[in-house]
Amino acid sequence: MTTIIGVKLTDRAECSLQFQEILTKFGCSIRTRIGLHPTEQGVCLNRGIVLLETLGEEPLLVEELSKRWEVKTISFD
Repeated sequence: MTTIIGVKLTDRAECSLQFQEILTKFGCSIRTRIGLHPTEQGVCLNRGIVLLETLGEEPLLVEELSKRWEVKTISFD
């Protein structure tokens, strides 16, 4: 089963270290990571969305991320 996890980051610059530590902890389960953040007039804004593709269900990863950020998931075969 593949699960896509979307994480909304509203304080991207301030939380990047904590976010990366969580991703490293679950790194073997994460197949793809895509970071999307808007820009205005060439300046990166301090918010964004990270999409994670995981193999199998990752309730512990979702639980850990949900403690600090808004998280949505979708799973499919």
